[in-house]
Amino acid sequence: MSSRERRYDAVIFDLDGTLLDTLSDLTSSANAAVIKYGFAEHSRDEIRSFVGNGIGRLIQQIVPGGEENPEFENVYNGFREYYNAHCMDETEPYPGVMSLLDWLRKEGYKTAIVSNKPDFAVKKLKDVYFGELADVAIGDREGCRRKPAPDSVWQALKEIGVERDRAVYVGDSDVDIMTARNAEMDCIPVSWGFRSREFLIEHGADPSCIAANVRELKSILEK
Repeated sequence: MSSRERRYDAVIFDLDGTLLDTLSDLTSSANAAVIKYGFAEHSRDEIRSFVGNGIGRLIQQIVPGGEENPEFENVYNGFREYYNAHCMDETEPYPGVMSLLDWLRKEGYKTAIVSNKPDFAVKKLKDVYFGELADVAIGDREGCRRKPAPDSVWQALKEIGVERDRAVYVGDSDVDIMTARNAEMDCIPVSWGFRSREFLIEHGADPSCIAANVRELKSILEK
């Protein structure tokens, strides 16, 4: 299919829960940080429900009392330090993701990664796992509001030179649905990540556009 015939010229991806299964490393990093300061561990499912809004929000939920706790900053910094050293221990791409990115590249699509994870980690993971298969990777950084604000998505589109009406946003959470809406872009939610199909529908996803696997995502892109 030529670029003139297809609907999109670019695909903007969320990272955690969409391209990469990072949950095990996020869970171990969160628990390493709280245990160090005498707080209780959290289950994998609890961490799953906490992630998506950046490290600050994650730490607010795993530390009793959130930001009011005197150890909040210590846990926050401890998480960053531990995760920086262990962010690739168990993390891996979801099934079919690498072949999808390869197909997108061969078909001439531009691709970008936009995440609420710290910018240093997003770029590190992009380089290690995806290399040239992703044109741009943008994480949480100063001067750019995190998702669901559209800033980082618009910055990615600017860097790859594609207008928003020729791009689609792909993500696994309510934050991603809101991000696409705020960026005035189409959205393809995926249910293989951190949120279920039912959750996505409850938070505004079009049931006909939810992809349960990479094959379904590719099929939606080709419509």
